[in-house]
Amino acid sequence: MLLVFDAGNTHIVLGLYEGNKLLHHWMLSTELTRTADEYAVLIHTLFEITGESFKEVSAMVISSVVPPLMPALQEIGKKYFKLKPLVVGPGIKTGIPILYDNPREVGADRIVNAVSAFEKYGGPLIIVDFGTATTFCVISAKGEYLGGALAPGIKISTEALFQRAAKLPRIELVKPRSVIAKNTIEAMQAGILYGFAGQVDGVVDRLKNEIGQPVKVIATGTMAELVAPHSQTIGLVDPFLTLEGLRIIYERNRQN
Repeated sequence: MLLVFDAGNTHIVLGLYEGNKLLHHWMLSTELTRTADEYAVLIHTLFEITGESFKEVSAMVISSVVPPLMPALQEIGKKYFKLKPLVVGPGIKTGIPILYDNPREVGADRIVNAVSAFEKYGGPLIIVDFGTATTFCVISAKGEYLGGALAPGIKISTEALFQRAAKLPRIELVKPRSVIAKNTIEAMQAGILYGFAGQVDGVVDRLKNEIGQPVKVIATGTMAELVAPHSQTIGLVDPFLTLEGLRIIYERNRQN
C-alpha cells in the first residue's frame, strides 16, 4: 500500500492507497512541537481504527510546505515503516513544466495539485485551493504551470477579525439565513462567506481574461465545499485532488 502525506501549515492530510483506490483518508493538526514518535502514535491509532497495519505500507510520498516538519515526517518513514519516503521537490519527476521566474518558489502542494488536475481534467484550467492561504494556479492546455495568485485564507482571515476586533466573537463558518443579517454572528458569516466567494469570482474572471480561451475551474481544500455553491466561476469541487496528485507522482517516479 502507498501512504501519502500532504503537510500544510494548518493540517496534515494522509491518504492510504491500494493501487489507484483511496482506502482511507485522515486529517491531523499541524503541530511543530510534536515529535516523530508522537505523530506515529496518532497515525497508528488511525490505522488500528480502520483495521490497517503499518506492515502493509510499502511506499510513502510526502508533500510539505512546512520545512521544519520534514525531519519528523521522514523519521516516521524510516523508523516506523522502514521506508525512505519520496519527497516532492527539486529533482522529482512531475511531468509539469514550471514556467515561474524561480520554480523553487512554487509550493509543493501547488505542483501536486497541478499534476492531479491536469491528469484528471486536462487543460487549460484554474485550480482554487482553500487552505491556510487561498491559492489560484493556472495550468495551460499543454500542461504547463503558468503561475497564479495568492490570498489570505478564510480561516486565518476570520481569526484575525476575531483577534483584532474586541467586540466580535469567534464564529462557526456556515451559511447564514440571509445576506442582510439580523445579528452579529450571521453578519460575520455573510460577510466572510459571500466576500470570499466574490473574491474567488473576481480573481478567476481576471485570470480567464488573461488566458483568453475557455478554461475549467477546479476547487479543492478544506473550505471548498462551503464556498463553491456561492461562486459563479467554480465548476467542480475535488476534495482529494492533492492526495491523488501524490499518488500520480509516486507512480511516475516508480517507473524511472
